[in-house]
Amino acid sequence: MNYLVTLDSINNDIINCTLCNRLVQYTQMVGKNKVKRFSNQTYWSKPVTGFGDPNAKVLIIGLAPAAHGANRTGRLFTGDHSGEWLIRALYETGFSNIPTSTSSNDGLNLNNVFITSCIRCAPPSNKPLPSELTNCSKFLKSEFELFKGIKIVITLGSIAFRTYCKISNLKKLKFRHLADYQVNDKRLIVSYHPSLQNTNTQKLTWAMWIQVFKRARSILHNN
Repeated sequence: MNYLVTLDSINNDIINCTLCNRLVQYTQMVGKNKVKRFSNQTYWSKPVTGFGDPNAKVLIIGLAPAAHGANRTGRLFTGDHSGEWLIRALYETGFSNIPTSTSSNDGLNLNNVFITSCIRCAPPSNKPLPSELTNCSKFLKSEFELFKGIKIVITLGSIAFRTYCKISNLKKLKFRHLADYQVNDKRLIVSYHPSLQNTNTQKLTWAMWIQVFKRARSILHNN
């Protein structure tokens, strides 16, 4: 009997994964030793699934849940600086119904977009080990196999870019902001990650950032 892969089955496998002891211990430790501003909240402190439109044509790949963002709220790019930037940009380009992402029950709905990540647990210092990236890659592969209608892949940051290239067997592609590659039947748009470090230093400005999603919208419009 064949195992039927569905989004629910992938998500169930993600939530119950304990392959990486370091990450399991870290996510639980963060949930117990909360920062003061979230001291009255119960942290998710488990692996975090992707979310969005199940019929998406745009797949966004981030790095990992933030320790006090998605590891707290249980939803990627929710309750942190990077989430503020991403959802505002999606809203301004017509991919989201609201411009904010504060909690898993805030009413946010994505249109034609599914958001996922390379690593499903918050890693210490936002630096996953190579073995952890390898362990988690199976979930990204399963999502790619499930989402047949994806036309555009947006990678946020160099690790997401390299991870996508590895699982897709793509070679000789260069990481640079707003690089746009035709990859078989898909377009790959490359971006810096909207981390606090990148945005505070102006390595990534809002004008640079919003262009990523305007490009995606233009590609969809012209197809």
